[in-house]
Amino acid sequence: MKISEEQEPTLAQTSTLTRWVERLRLQQLRKLGMAILSLGLFILALFMLKEGSRQLGPFVRESLSVTNPVNALGFGWLFAYAVMSGSPVAAITLTLLDVGSLSSYEAYAMITGSRLGASFIVLFIGFIYALRGKEKRASLATGLLSLLVTQTTYIPALILGIALLSTGWTDQVQLDTAAQVTTLFDRLFEPLVNFLLYYLPRWVVFGLGFGVLMVSFTMLDKALPKIHLEDSAFSGMARILYRPVVTFLLGALVTVLTMSVSLSLSILVPLSMRGYVRQENAIPYVMGANITTFIDTLIAAILLANPLAFTVVLVNMVSITLVSMLIILLFYRSYERSVLGLVNTLLQHRRWLIVYMFVIFALPLIFMFL
Repeated sequence: MKISEEQEPTLAQTSTLTRWVERLRLQQLRKLGMAILSLGLFILALFMLKEGSRQLGPFVRESLSVTNPVNALGFGWLFAYAVMSGSPVAAITLTLLDVGSLSSYEAYAMITGSRLGASFIVLFIGFIYALRGKEKRASLATGLLSLLVTQTTYIPALILGIALLSTGWTDQVQLDTAAQVTTLFDRLFEPLVNFLLYYLPRWVVFGLGFGVLMVSFTMLDKALPKIHLEDSAFSGMARILYRPVVTFLLGALVTVLTMSVSLSLSILVPLSMRGYVRQENAIPYVMGANITTFIDTLIAAILLANPLAFTVVLVNMVSITLVSMLIILLFYRSYERSVLGLVNTLLQHRRWLIVYMFVIFALPLIFMFL
C-alpha cells in the first residue's frame, strides 16, 4: 500500500504533464498548419495580383501619375503608410513590373519607398506605448531612431541601386529553378484564378488578391511563436545584446524568421523599454533588419519567374547591404553620434518634431506630382 500511495502523486503528475505536452503539440501543429496555409494564400495572392493588374497600366500611369522613378518612390512610400507594412506593397510592385505597367527603375524606386514607409510602424508603436503611460521619451526615441536609420541608409542605397541597374551586371544572376517552381504553382492555382477571371473584372480580382495578400501576412504573424521576454533566453542576454554586431545579426535573423520588417522593427520598442537593447545598439539592429527584409520579396520574384523582377530585388538587397556595411566598417561611431544627436534634438524641441513629421508625410506627396 505504501508503494501505491507514493506512486499516486507521481502518476497524477505524469498524467498532467502528458496532457500539457499534448496541448502543446496540438498548438504547434495548428501554428504549423496556419503557416502553411498563409504561404499558400501568399502564392495565390501573387497570381491574382499578376492577372488582375494586366489592365491597371493606364490607372497607374494616368490616375496615380506614376510615370517616373520619383513618382514611384512617393507612391510606394504612401502606400506603405496606408497599409502599415512594406511587404504587400513590394509584392504588388513586382506584379505591376511583371505585366509591364512599371519599368525596372520605377519598380526599384517603389520598393524603396515601401521600405521607407514601413519603418513608420515603429514610431506608431512608440506613440501607443506613450499613450499607455509608458516612458514617453524612450518609446518615441526608438521609433524616431528606426525611421532615421532607414531613411539615411535607403536614400543613398536608392542612388547606388539605380546606378547598379544601369550597368546591367546583375542581369546575369538568375535562378534556373524558378521556372520549374512556377510551373508547379501554375497547375495548382491557375484554375482558381481563371475561374475568378471568368466571372469578375480584372480590377476586382486585383482587389481580392490584395485582400488575400493581407490575410496571408496576418495569418503568418499569428503562426509565429510569441516571445515573452521575461521568460525567454533574452532575460539572460542583456550584456550580449549590447554588442552592435550581435544586434545587427539579431535584426537580420528576426526579420528572416518573421518575413516582415514591420514586425521585426516593432519588437524594438518593448526590447528597448525593458532595457534589452540600448538605444545606440538599435542602430545596427535596424540595419540588419533592412537587409533581410527582402527575403519575402525575393521569394515573390522567384514565384513570378520574371528575370527582371529578380534583378530588381537583388539590386535592392546588394545596395542596402553595401551602404550598411560601409557605415559599420568605416564611420559607424560618427554616424551613431549624428543619428542619436538628431533623435535627442527632435525629442527636446517639439517644433522640430512637428516639422519632421510634416516633412516625412509631405515628401512622398510632393514626389507623386513631380
